Parts: sequence; structure tokens; C-alpha cells
Amino acid sequence: MDLRKLKTLIDLVSESNISELEITEAEGKVRIVKGGVASAPPMPTYSTAAAPLAAPAAAAAAPEAVAEPVAEGRMIKSPMVGTFYRAASPGAKPFVDIGDQVKEGEPVCIIEAMKIMNEIESDCEGKILRILCENGQAVEFGQPLFIVE
Repeated sequence: MDLRKLKTLIDLVSESNISELEITEAEGKVRIVKGGVASAPPMPTYSTAAAPLAAPAAAAAAPEAVAEPVAEGRMIKSPMVGTFYRAASPGAKPFVDIGDQVKEGEPVCIIEAMKIMNEIESDCEGKILRILCENGQAVEFGQPLFIVE
């Protein structure tokens, strides 16, 4: 496993609520455990907690804060852990903005996971009422991304 892939895995673990991740590939086995260390060098034992304890608490509070708008409409939720992007590239136009009409199956954002860009499609039709994530924000599985009327 190359160092870029390892760094991506470490970053994903440190930015999420996952406390432990184990991956087995042909080249070997890697186990990443979130600990109390400020940063983790890429060595055989991978323990990481790149952010202070207050940051994950704030990130965990964000989905709870958006739990209120459920009555407003349907939610499009993240199908995976990764990094949320509104557009296909940094200078490109966002897939959707507030007020845009979306159809079922239409792309609404990208979630990057392990350097793979995953296009996320709407699972419902309607108008985008709210965008619940910031561009470049780490997202969890099942975290609300959009509210659709």
C-alpha cells in the first residue's frame, strides 16, 4: 500500500467518528486506531487523532443541529464517509444551488473517498431548500447533505 493511500485512510479516520479501521490487501494489512496523539507519522503502527477533541464534538453536533428541518422536506443523505464537494472541480459551477429543481437520479454533489470521486445522485424529485454541508467538509455515512421540498 503506498503512502498516499495510507495518508488518505488516516485522514478519513481522523475526520470521522470511526475509532478503528482495518484494511487487508495483497501487500499486507493496515490497522488504524484513533488515539490521543496530535499527529501520526506513517509507521507500522498507525494511531491518529489529528484534530483536538473539541473539533470532532463540533462536527458531531452539526448533524444534530440540522435534525430539526426534517418536517420541511426530504433529505438527501451521504451514502459514505468522505469529503463533500458541491462541484466537479474547484472552479466549476456547483451541481445544484438553493432553489434549483432536481430530478431523481440527477447528480447533486461529489463525495471523495480514498481519492475516488463518487458522484451522488438525488433519490427524490423537488426543489433544493437547504444545503447542509460546506464545500470541502468531511461527512459521515447517513449525514444529511440537502433538504428537498
